[in-house]
Amino acid sequence: SPPAHFPSPQGFLYTAPIREQGNIYKPNNKMMADELSEKAVHDVHTKEIDLVNRDPKHLNDDVVKIDFEDVIAEPEGTHSFDGIWKASFTTFTVTKYWFYRLLSAIFGIPMALIWGIYFAILSFLHIWAVVPCIRSYLIEIQCISRVYSICIHTFCDPLFEAIGKVFSSIRATVRKEI
Repeated sequence: SPPAHFPSPQGFLYTAPIREQGNIYKPNNKMMADELSEKAVHDVHTKEIDLVNRDPKHLNDDVVKIDFEDVIAEPEGTHSFDGIWKASFTTFTVTKYWFYRLLSAIFGIPMALIWGIYFAILSFLHIWAVVPCIRSYLIEIQCISRVYSICIHTFCDPLFEAIGKVFSSIRATVRKEI
């Protein structure tokens, strides 16, 4: 079939690209079908992680971004020797960097194991206990709310309507006396 022409935002006509392999949902050739089925087998555990941006959701932006200037500062008129200040900066920065790496190497995997177990238990409880209990409660309370609503409409509506008719004949006027 001939290629379709579509207007661009600038008003020019352009040709829609034609894929030789076919639609991604209906591949024309076996190689593309095999690629898609292979991709479908991968799950979230095999996704590639970003080694550069390790906080893509910015969870720790305001918590652990501590630099030398955030901890140690000398006000005007109270300055140490420049060499001491530079050495202190270097010592703080290097110590923080390498000690964090050391702690991560020693405790990172055990902590990941502990947090993985914790969030697995939390997910399990939420999926298999909390949500079913809430759904069950909503179903049960719906039945009770219907009975309650019928009782209110049966007994209270006529009473309130009668009280409304009694007080509807009362007229109030406001006069301003000077």
